Amino acid sequence: MQNQRDSLNRAEALQLWHRVNLGSVLEVGPDLSARQMAVLTTVYLEAGPHTVRSLAGRLAITISPITRALDTLGRYKLVDRGPDPTDKRSVLVRRTPQGSRYLSDFADRIRFEAGALKKPKPNASIVA
Repeated sequence: MQNQRDSLNRAEALQLWHRVNLGSVLEVGPDLSARQMAVLTTVYLEAGPHTVRSLAGRLAITISPITRALDTLGRYKLVDRGPDPTDKRSVLVRRTPQGSRYLSDFADRIRFEAGALKKPKPNASIVA
């Protein structure tokens, strides 16, 4: 567990979130919504197998917005969908190499921006 002095205050946490999101918007590549990112990170960070129905339950939303998010993520090749061989009514959501690379790069962006927050900036004003 981190020492209290090492943790971020509210303003720093918001600044980190802003920097990471701004970096995502400014870079070439997918500009994912919060819901799309939640679906993507759930598929990659939580144990599967993942189905459209299980993702809807996990994110506490209906199947329709999950399907729309998966449509977008699929267009960017960040996830793949296919039939569940054990249940033909179910659709499995799978990881892809492109999705793994996207999240690795995103994690690197978070780490970079978190490191930049630790460095003092001249004339920087942080609201506490």
